Order: sequence, then structure tokens, then C-alpha cells
Amino acid sequence: MEKELLGWFRVQLEEKRNAILNEAGKTLSEMTDQNTNVPDPNDRASIESDRSFELRIRERERKLLSKIEEALERVEDGSFGICEACGEEIGIKRLEARPVTTLCIDCKTLQETEEKAQGQ
Repeated sequence: MEKELLGWFRVQLEEKRNAILNEAGKTLSEMTDQNTNVPDPNDRASIESDRSFELRIRERERKLLSKIEEALERVEDGSFGICEACGEEIGIKRLEARPVTTLCIDCKTLQETEEKAQGQ
């Protein structure tokens, strides 16, 4: 992959990482600042539901953050954009859509088909 394109992907990954970390910081700040002394049971239930939803989102982002870190490591070691399964280059459009991907579209499709067959 060309250095310019690789640099562009690095910037995109770093920006996404920073956005996730900023949101996590805001969530932590908001959750520690909230007054949990809410006398109305319905209000308390609503607050707890919102917190639970927010924590599920942050958990998904934590997993994505891990994948972003791995992708940045692949950028550094020169393996970014190479399919882990077949060793072929991953298409630019696929990388633009999902820069943390490790599989080309053909290998990912095959993996999903196999997973679906095992689930039946």
C-alpha cells in the first residue's frame, strides 16, 4: 500500500480512537456527577435503563478500541490491508468502510457462511 494512503488510514484510525476515548471520558464524568438520590421509582428506573444502555455502548466501543489499536499496529508493521486468511490485499473500499478489518470480502463472506452453517 502506498505511504500516503497508509498515512491517511493511520489518521482515520487515530481520530476514531480519540473520539471513543473522549466519549468514554464524558460518560464517566456524567455518571459520577449525577445525583442518584431520585425519590420517584419510575425516574430511577428510567435513569438506570439509560445508564445500562450507555454502558453497553461503551463496552462495544471498548472492543472497537482494541481493534483500532491492533489496526494501528498493523499499519506500523506493514501488514495493514493484507487479508489474514488468504494473504491478498483487502480492497480499499472495504478498508474505507471498516479500517479495522483483517479479512478481504471473499474470506469474510466465507467465514460468515461457515458460521451460519454451523449455527443451523
